Amino acid sequence: MAWLWLIVRVYVAYEWLTAGWEKLTGHSIAIGSFGEATGTPWVFNAHAGTAIKGFVKGALALSTGAHPSVQSWYAVFLQQVVLPNDTVFAYIITFGEILVGLGLLFGVLTGIASFFGLFMNVSYLFAGTVSINPVLGVLTIFLVLAWRIAGYYGGDRYLLPLIGTPWTGSLEKRYREQLRVNGSLAS
Repeated sequence: MAWLWLIVRVYVAYEWLTAGWEKLTGHSIAIGSFGEATGTPWVFNAHAGTAIKGFVKGALALSTGAHPSVQSWYAVFLQQVVLPNDTVFAYIITFGEILVGLGLLFGVLTGIASFFGLFMNVSYLFAGTVSINPVLGVLTIFLVLAWRIAGYYGGDRYLLPLIGTPWTGSLEKRYREQLRVNGSLAS
């Protein structure tokens, strides 16, 4: 099943990388629109934070009316935390999307990258942005649940045995301890 998770992982990585790259450079790397200008970059310019400010104001507009698509508690968070720190959040989102994309593309810490991708997906959904977020959210939930096998064709194949898990410790360390106990490994 690792090949199936590889396909899912690469697709989700592609979506995160293209979104993050557009925010970083203002140009698309997506198939079909490669190199096209997509607007002003979100970071490293005098207008850093402007795009997220517009995004948040759009979300706040969706928090009123008879059937708001943004919950009032999330609107308060956006207004009181995100808006005053729009530049900081622009950097967090831009580099968060790129790091999630790279982690999934190379299969390094797949479960952790998937978790943070899911966190961003849920945040976007709370802000009233549907787009591809439900699809990515569902696929990412599966990647979180299949974290060990999802990164098998990637860096996790080699990295996870070295670092292990919090509940088992390093597999390499356990192997060496077992050899020591059996007398097969000299001190």
